[in-house]
Amino acid sequence: MNIEIRRAVEEDCPRLLELVRELADYERAHHEVIVTLQHFIDSGFGPHPVWWAFVADIDGKVEGFALYYIRYSTWKGQRMYLEDLIVTEKMRGKGLGKLLFDRLLIEVKEKNFQGMAWQVLDWNEPAINFYKKYKAAFDAGWINCAIDNPDFRP
Repeated sequence: MNIEIRRAVEEDCPRLLELVRELADYERAHHEVIVTLQHFIDSGFGPHPVWWAFVADIDGKVEGFALYYIRYSTWKGQRMYLEDLIVTEKMRGKGLGKLLFDRLLIEVKEKNFQGMAWQVLDWNEPAINFYKKYKAAFDAGWINCAIDNPDFRP
């Protein structure tokens, strides 16, 4: 098995969306994936990209990826926000997640970010146990908030 961790390129986007849908199935939320392929491509590879990613390429096929964007904290400065760390179900347990996560930590240092943040579902024990190996801090004191309809007005 020849594993290469590399930066994502535009041609990876259809496969990345396949993996996003696989993750959504795992998280019981397939219906919530509404992003189009073109929007995904434009957001990562257009004139003003808002996300970046590393892929785990095995013998020419992407079997996992880690996608991040830059988040700004008025208390801490620029931080990496890990949006998704996905490894295909058949490749889990083979070290791809660790390789991707370690590459993200290198990126944090190279870009002089002040740290990395992410979310994990409280029922996702395999992911929680993975992050515990890195001595991640889990903060139960915050509640997630979102507005999904931009036309919402009070």
